[in-house]
Amino acid sequence: MKQVTYMSPVEYPDMDPAQIRTLCADLGLHQAEDVICRAMEELAQKLCQVQDMAISGPRQDMHKTLRSLSAIALQIGMTSLSRVAHDVMTCIEFGDIVAESATLARLARTGERSLTQLWDINEFSI
Repeated sequence: MKQVTYMSPVEYPDMDPAQIRTLCADLGLHQAEDVICRAMEELAQKLCQVQDMAISGPRQDMHKTLRSLSAIALQIGMTSLSRVAHDVMTCIEFGDIVAESATLARLARTGERSLTQLWDINEFSI
């Protein structure tokens, strides 16, 4: 009998807490909190949009959404999420649908873990 191994990939996203501290120093605690919360909401929406576009949307639009997602992620210190979004864009540019599918799955895992991790940071009160 053959043995099947199930893999459960887990992402451990890189965060740049210095970016949050910089936002707090530049904008003040309440303004920074507002910016971060709006960015997190926008990221969640864009992650959903990318998943929908992967099924039925034009790749050009998905590429544009990924570029925006990456920029927002960097703004609030989500370095892994930004990097994986760039990886998906590279797959689109090369037309590699197998790699695109794999990196989209990684993007979803990284996005979920990054948003959860940022939410759990106690440097500011939400």
